[in-house]
This record gives sequence, C-alpha cells and structure tokens, in this order.
Amino acid sequence: MEHQAIWAIGIFLLTYALIISEKVHRTVIAMIGAALMLILGIINQDMAIHHIDFNTLGLLIGMMIIVNTMAETGLFNYIGIWTAKKAKGKPVLILCLLMIITAVGSAFLDNVTTIILMVPIAFSITRKLEIKAFPYVFSMIIASNIGGTATLIGDPPNIMIGSAAQDLTFISFITNLAPVVILIMAATIPLITVIFKKGMTTSEENRKAIMNMKLDGLITDSKLMIKSLIILGITLLGFFLHQSLHLESATVALTGAFLLLLLTGEQVMERAFQSVEWPTIFFFIGLFVLVGGLVETGTIKLLAERTVNLTGGDPLFSSMLILWLSAIASAFLDNIPFVATMIPMIQDMGNMGISNLEPLWWSLSLGACLGGNGSLIGASANLIAAGMSAKEHEPISFMKFLKYGFPFMLLSIVISSIYILLRYF
Repeated sequence: MEHQAIWAIGIFLLTYALIISEKVHRTVIAMIGAALMLILGIINQDMAIHHIDFNTLGLLIGMMIIVNTMAETGLFNYIGIWTAKKAKGKPVLILCLLMIITAVGSAFLDNVTTIILMVPIAFSITRKLEIKAFPYVFSMIIASNIGGTATLIGDPPNIMIGSAAQDLTFISFITNLAPVVILIMAATIPLITVIFKKGMTTSEENRKAIMNMKLDGLITDSKLMIKSLIILGITLLGFFLHQSLHLESATVALTGAFLLLLLTGEQVMERAFQSVEWPTIFFFIGLFVLVGGLVETGTIKLLAERTVNLTGGDPLFSSMLILWLSAIASAFLDNIPFVATMIPMIQDMGNMGISNLEPLWWSLSLGACLGGNGSLIGASANLIAAGMSAKEHEPISFMKFLKYGFPFMLLSIVISSIYILLRYF
C-alpha cells in the first residue's frame, strides 16, 4: 500500500505541476494522470467511476445549456447597453453598475459564463467612451469571483462542496455566504473607483454617443428569451426547494436544460450541446479520479490526521487554517484541483472528532473562491477574461493583475476571517 501511495502522490504532483505550467491543455494532463492511476493499478475502473461526482458534472452541464441558450437572444448585450444609458454615460457610475450586475450574474449563472457575456460589453462601452478597458475588465473579474461565492451554483468549488456535504442546501449557501459577499462587495466597489478614477475621464461628446445608442434590435429572439427566462426561473426555484423535493441539484439543472430544449427545437439543441464546455467537464472527471487515487491509498486520511494534530482539533483554528491556506493556494493554483483534494480531507477530519464541519466548509468555499482574485491564474474566469482582452489588443500581464488583485484578495479574506469568527464562534 505504501508503494502505491508513493506512486499516487507522484502522479498527482506531476499532473499538478504540468497544469500550472500551462504547456499542455489542463484537460489532457488531468485525463492522462487519471489513466496512469488506472494503468498502474492504484485504483481500478469501478473505484474510479465511484469517485467521479456526477452531481457536479450534471449541474455544470445543465447550467451551461440554459445560460448559453439564453445568451443567443442578445439579452446580456441589451442589459449592458441599458446600464450604460441609465448611468448617463458616466464612466465611474458605469463601472460600479457593471460590477454589481457581474456579481449578481455570477451568483445565479456562474462566474465563467458571466465573464464570457459581460467582457465584450465592457469593450463596446469603453470604445465609445475612448478610455482604457482594463479597469472595467479587472473590476468584472473581481466582482465575478466575489459574486460567484454567494451561491451553490456560482463557482465550481461551491458546486463540488455542495455535492460532497449532503446537508448543505442551496438555501444554506445563500444564508451563510451571501451576507459576507455583500460586505466584501461594499468594501471593494468604492476602493476600485478610487484607484481607477484618474483614468476614467471622457468628453461630453463621448457620453452623448453612449446616450444615443439604440436598444432596438439588440434582442435578436424575443420568443427564445421568454422561454429561457421562464425555465431559468423554474430551475432556480427548483434549487431553493431541492432538499424538500428530495432531488439532487444536478437533477434540477438537467431537467431545466432539457425542458428548455424541448420547447426550443432541434437547431437550438445542437447549438446548445456544442456550447457546453466539454474540456471543463473532462478536466473534472480526470481530477476526481486523481483524487480518488489519493483517497484509496490513504494519503488524504494521513493529511487530515496531520492537520487535526496541528490544530489540536480546535474548530476555530482549523477554520482559519483552511480559509487562509485555501486563499493563498487558490491565488497561484487552479482552485478546482485544490478543492477536489481538500474535500475528502475535511470529511476525514469529521471522522476524527471535529463534530461541526459547517464552519470548515464555509472557510474552504470563501478561501477557494475569493482566493481566485489573487492572481491571473487563480480562477478560470480570470484566464478567460485575459484571453478576451488580448484579442482586443489590451493584454493583461500576470504582474499587472497581481499588483491590483492580490491586495483585494487579502482584503476579502480579512473580512471573511472576522465574519467566520463572529458568526460561528
């Protein structure tokens, strides 16, 4: 068993190093790592399938289908232009409103999708105002990672935590995480406007150009939009009621997705399946198998024992350790594989005498989701936004993002630490 544990750790660390290096696509690396676990006999196929969390995968696929179908209608572009007009073309006010919309969108759609939909709007507005897009793109990234922390479906780490901790419902995520998210947003928005205010001045002429933008014709398919909004509403209601209905969140999301496809016809269905981010889905599958190898060889249990020994089983010390470790690690590593490793460790800590695991789960969620703001590689949403910026000839460098992002990440974790201390202890 020790021999197998060494192999499992070696494969996991090598896979992790290659994911960080970004030399080869992370999905390919994760799947090859998973295949090596099987080929070397560390884990067999039945065990591997047992460790794949189909609830997480189903929830991701269902929400991708609903949101991508809705995006086809032009609704998000309409919201962006409408917001700019309501702000009377004032750059600072537009930035504040777009941050709030991005945060709310990230909470109820998911942060990656929200970034894909919102960043082009930022470029279209900043071109009209003739100002740099960086403050807008950066503030959207920060808002998406903060807003995504508030709900079960907002950020992949939360989806994974909600699936692993069966007693944590959609409502418990909102009641425990939304208050601290609101506090963090309230602290972040004024600071961002102060930092970037200098570069956000525009002429009266440019403001008038924003005011003259037409909203007519931005909604390209009103029938599809109405159907999408109705199904999204039913799906969100399903999330609120999923425990009392005795349904898993994946069942709710997939039912919503296929109801929408039933109402919209074959052409929309084909486009919807093409828009599912299959590389992300297979990345998760590879990770679940890799972590399964660590679980089956007892490596995770050993880590949990060491952590309990270090903290003396004290829930407050354990919560703070998980919060800060998750935040610093998630700033420089992808938070998804980190959370995949931490989940079984927290479960094992529950078997070792820590009776109330709830503060530990919330600490992991806050650390992993908010830690994503610490650097450009901290979260998938950051990398997607940076890629879109590069295409618009406004590249975001690693150091430039770090200069602004890391202090905001530290601020959010300090607020989270005080919140956890006061609320749970």
